[in-house]
Amino acid sequence: MCDLDTQRDVDELLQRTGVTRRRFGKLSAAVGLAMMLPPVANAQAVTETDVNVTTPDGVADCYFVHPSTGRHPAVIVWPDILGLRPAFRAMGKRLAQSGYSVLVVNPFYRDARSPVVGEGASFGDTETRNIVLPMARNLNADTHFTDARAMVAFLDAQAAVDTSRGIGTTGYCMGGPMVMRTLAAVPERLAAGGTFHGGGLATDADNSPHLLIPQTRAQVLHCVAENDDANDPEAKNTLRTAYAAAGLGAEIEVYAGTLHGWCPPDSAVYDEAQAERAWSRLLNLFSTALA
Repeated sequence: MCDLDTQRDVDELLQRTGVTRRRFGKLSAAVGLAMMLPPVANAQAVTETDVNVTTPDGVADCYFVHPSTGRHPAVIVWPDILGLRPAFRAMGKRLAQSGYSVLVVNPFYRDARSPVVGEGASFGDTETRNIVLPMARNLNADTHFTDARAMVAFLDAQAAVDTSRGIGTTGYCMGGPMVMRTLAAVPERLAAGGTFHGGGLATDADNSPHLLIPQTRAQVLHCVAENDDANDPEAKNTLRTAYAAAGLGAEIEVYAGTLHGWCPPDSAVYDEAQAERAWSRLLNLFSTALA
């Protein structure tokens, strides 16, 4: 999870490389996030729409993107603590080009429509933290469950979604627990989940996400940042034990040399090589579990 400890690791890296957070943000905005991601082989033409999804707490603004023809397995994407923004639109579109109907959620819709921060914003900046942390604290296990059910209901009503096939879900940073609660919220529909530098997946709390594993049926991928693992080395072992006890398949790996936040292309610690390896593992999971 994004916190000051993981941010300290990020700041130390930036100091060593001589790249400031502000300069990285300007560079990524100038280049264009879509151009920063490697192209999709045999990319399908896609249709993009901004949609509103009704939930028990209001209306969530989301980005829905899917191949322009046919029906396809659905995927729900839960962004990191900076929310729905161009980087996650680019990632959602890329996934759709690979053959999925993708819904990228604004998890902060109770407080504001997306984007909640400007391009180039960094969790390392005090002003950004002052915006997103209060919004993140408004979310909890209950909101994760109700939002998940609303997103599944929306997707199952869409003509571009093949309801005969399972749904997948991915989450980054604070989206990690959302993935695990989504898998448990609608287990009969959720067939696969992937977390990337997800925080708080296995804790001592009574509502720790890992305690929900026996209530799920999905195959799961957990891609762990090296510094997250260093801060909590037992978390991966707790997860492995829980999946084994439930008889569920899970791929859990610590990605060497990565820092928390290494997957989104607008992150100051974006690691293209390791992010691409994690992406390939996600596509492999979806190709089998959502078949």
